[in-house]
Amino acid sequence: MVCAHCSKSVLGQTEGSHQGYDPEHGPPLLSLLISCTNCGQSSLFLSEDYGGGWDEPARVWPAPGRRLGLSVPRELRDEHEQARLCFEAKAYTAAGVMVRRTLEGVCAVKGTTKRTLFEGLREMKESGAIDERLFEWAQALRILGNQGAHYTGTQISREDAEDALDLCEALLDYMFELTAKFTAFQQRRKPPSAGEDQQ
Repeated sequence: MVCAHCSKSVLGQTEGSHQGYDPEHGPPLLSLLISCTNCGQSSLFLSEDYGGGWDEPARVWPAPGRRLGLSVPRELRDEHEQARLCFEAKAYTAAGVMVRRTLEGVCAVKGTTKRTLFEGLREMKESGAIDERLFEWAQALRILGNQGAHYTGTQISREDAEDALDLCEALLDYMFELTAKFTAFQQRRKPPSAGEDQQ
């Protein structure tokens, strides 16, 4: 496992386990408390048995990075997930490059006509697809991704890669997930037409 506390790849040591089964709440459940053999901190994993044996335990605490909502196009979720996997593998420069690829995907999904990422982001700003703040975030992520994509002799740090992932996630959330939620909210709150209002 990769320890959620110290980020080291370790075997882990099972400190305790518990099996439970309530047919009204799903399949048999195995809870595992596993400690890191490097830093000593513990993590909680859960495994379920759907009839073919226990599946691969999944960490539930500390909570893993959350998944992007389904309003974010699948291809962008996939790119962002690859960036996160690079980060978890400690390939921080690769994570920065994948964040940049995610931005390129955003431009493609939004139908920009410009050839470069810089111009595509500017086109999205001018069309109102992103505001000034999101444009600044995207430009900072583009520059970081360029640092990773072109040999400069400088690696992307863990902190910068982590911030890039968070900012990219926020940008995707705002552009797709929150925008869809707000549109649905507006539809529900739409005042009735004049005829309906007088019934």
